[in-house]
Amino acid sequence: MPRAVPALPRFAILLCGCALLIAAAADAKPRARDLGIPFDGTPGAFNAITDVAGVEVGHVTLIRGEGRLEPGRGPVRTGVTIIHPLGRAGLAGVAAGRAVINGTGEWTGMHLVDEAGLFMGPVALTGSGNVGIVHQSLMDWSLKTVPPALLTTRVLPVVAETLDGRLNDVFGKPVTPADVFAALETAKGGPVPEGNVGGGTGMIAYAFKGGIGTSSRIVETPAGRFTVGVLVQANHGNRQDLRIAGIPVGDAITGAWPEVNGVAVMGPDKGKPQEKNSLLVVIATDAPLQPHQLERMARRAVLGVGRNGSTAANLSGEMALAFSTTNRLMPGETPPPLKPISDLSSDILNPLFEATVQATEEALVNQLVASETMTGANGVTVHALPTDQLVAILKAHGRLTR
Repeated sequence: MPRAVPALPRFAILLCGCALLIAAAADAKPRARDLGIPFDGTPGAFNAITDVAGVEVGHVTLIRGEGRLEPGRGPVRTGVTIIHPLGRAGLAGVAAGRAVINGTGEWTGMHLVDEAGLFMGPVALTGSGNVGIVHQSLMDWSLKTVPPALLTTRVLPVVAETLDGRLNDVFGKPVTPADVFAALETAKGGPVPEGNVGGGTGMIAYAFKGGIGTSSRIVETPAGRFTVGVLVQANHGNRQDLRIAGIPVGDAITGAWPEVNGVAVMGPDKGKPQEKNSLLVVIATDAPLQPHQLERMARRAVLGVGRNGSTAANLSGEMALAFSTTNRLMPGETPPPLKPISDLSSDILNPLFEATVQATEEALVNQLVASETMTGANGVTVHALPTDQLVAILKAHGRLTR
């Protein structure tokens, strides 16, 4: 049985955010490709959203307390994940587009994306109960880091949520401004920690422990070589629907159902539960795409999600945001009457669409492989995906690369 994640004191999680990130990135646990799971396309050097030059990711993970849920007092299994499109020092806005797969969730700042085709500053992913404090903390951080003349560009922060209510006290307000600042300031490029980290700490996917996952693709087009990177925060899906490498593995895996104090509360004899959680997909690219093209790219995320079996059920909030690090708007500029625009012909977008689907699919499997068994509020235990069973099932179907 996978090892349960211990209830570490909060100070241990935050004592040295930088060291925590380095240790997590250096963790030897395998990713999906390391198990021999096949995926289409060519990944970047880190197979992560940070393969898009300039993109930085930071996490703060909060784990404390155990036992009975006392609303407002814990236990705590939550956190925050930050994505800087242009790095911590980036001041420009980035062209953006978004898509709603199913809308029962929250992603602030999206009306600006719809209207103006851009957003300014970082993207934050967190649990549902933390949206307010994370939103305000992003504004407070801007007050400390953004020149006064540009502050009005940061009044609509981009914050998205998925509900970590089965493992975490969502009414306890455990995330503090210091936590958000730590995620903002320790963000970096390179390998990205996955699984029970940051905003993904208390999440559940396909009735297994879920969380943060990432992947990337290198794309060759007639206009040049581009990178597409995807990061997901997964808290969605029914186990019976789970497919990996095209194989219906959810029904084939035995045991490892969620438990309360050691007693399974889900399983084949308990009927199919209602899917009512959420999924966030962030897509980055260095291709010079316009907002309407990025919206089209964001819509392709649903195809990657569908490859793994989710049907975006009635109460599952599933949303995607895509941005280009090449098409930027520096606030305060006085543009000429006719401003040249970087653009790609829509006739050659297909490789970028394909890369989005492929990277979304792999990011979702990566988060399942990385996530570890966790016990949270009220003795609820959610088990990690049993990778030994997964490998055996895929091998039996001839779907491993080694």
